[in-house]
Amino acid sequence: MLELKAPMLQRLYGDWEARRRGREFPSRADFDPCDLGYALGYLSLIDVFQNPLRFRFRLQGTAVVDRVGRDNTGKFIDEMTDRRHSAMATEHFSEVLKTRRPVVKARRAYVTDVRVWNCEILVVPLSTNGADIDMMISCIAWDEVSPAYAERTSAEARS
Repeated sequence: MLELKAPMLQRLYGDWEARRRGREFPSRADFDPCDLGYALGYLSLIDVFQNPLRFRFRLQGTAVVDRVGRDNTGKFIDEMTDRRHSAMATEHFSEVLKTRRPVVKARRAYVTDVRVWNCEILVVPLSTNGADIDMMISCIAWDEVSPAYAERTSAEARS
């Protein structure tokens, strides 16, 4: 069992486990968006492409777009203008592929090119054929960072 602090992520992980029904991975079709109303704005769907390995946001939730300041729906991770965010996401998604398990990351005052991340992020794998991970669900539970701290760490990152 993953150690998850955010109740929303605990619930999503439980939903992912329940939808496996004895399989290694559930598929996207196992999830009805109506059942995920508690997290919809905080979810992103990520397509996984092989040879070469690339990740693309199929859908990015509105609450994520609001926090990130840009809608990356339809964009590849490696095309993002925030290079540190791109690297952070690529590393997280790659770890899910390598371990073939959900992976949670706690980001505390993690500075990217344009923002400070203070959140917990759960990424769970999905598979259409039951064996190959071809999609993932990412869910972000945000913590607040004080404006003064965010401004100071952003200034330090730019210098």
